[in-house]
Amino acid sequence: MLQIGNFNKLKIVKYTDFGLFLDGEDQGEILLPKRYLAENESDIHRPGDILEVFIYLDSEDRLIATTETPLAKVGEFANLRVVELSSVGAFLDWGLPKDLFMPFSERAYALRVGQSCLVYIYIDKSGRICASMRLNKFISKESGDFKDGQSVDLIIANPTELGFNAIINGSHWGVLFQNEIFQDLKTGQKIPGFIKLVRPDGKLDLTLHKTGNSGSDDISEKIMDLLKLENGFLEINDKTSAEIIYDHFGVSKKKYKIALGSLYKKRLITIDEDGIRWTKAPIKKI
Repeated sequence: MLQIGNFNKLKIVKYTDFGLFLDGEDQGEILLPKRYLAENESDIHRPGDILEVFIYLDSEDRLIATTETPLAKVGEFANLRVVELSSVGAFLDWGLPKDLFMPFSERAYALRVGQSCLVYIYIDKSGRICASMRLNKFISKESGDFKDGQSVDLIIANPTELGFNAIINGSHWGVLFQNEIFQDLKTGQKIPGFIKLVRPDGKLDLTLHKTGNSGSDDISEKIMDLLKLENGFLEINDKTSAEIIYDHFGVSKKKYKIALGSLYKKRLITIDEDGIRWTKAPIKKI
């Protein structure tokens, strides 16, 4: 079945002077315009061959094929730039010649040209591909099958007084609290994360780092690698600021201290007032 607003593998039916036609099955033949074809396309592909193309609607709401890749597909969230405003809605740049329409009723707040907004791409009742800023309509209200410590994919949404709301695996809301953030985040940013806590009411707390001690081994390896590069000494100990620690290792100060403790217990490092030292560092020859 043809998936509008997504990639499809379609059979070539015929070539014409203005492009080639693909078999859209129950939707009839679909044009792939000539501008998307290489000069020797007829020598590369012949009727009966299969092409993977993206299917959307042109300015006259006819199905059209393209070999270009949009910024997002139907069923996905994306941070898109407003290119035009009108009395009926907004038009967003989603990487294709025809801009993506967002009805006025789907705006969550006033917009201006050049501004970006996080939207969900869907097909409306009339079959048009549209965008919506009313994200709650497309986020599951059911408790997800998530577990503490689980690795997830996040899309950063709106900032709050507590931190940031984030979309988990394109389906559920979660909260990334301020004390878990050690880097600059922006709306629409895609970033890996972890479930820190599944609350009794089903709400999800997030973190950008592995919970507990599960990630300390990875950080320990980074510390040892850097010690070896720096001749066995780093001016970063357990008293160093969280910002400097994050700049070097991309983790929270708490996680860094856990890794230091592990290395210290293994007698691989000493922790001194001026930094940390590798106990087996080669002695410099003078």
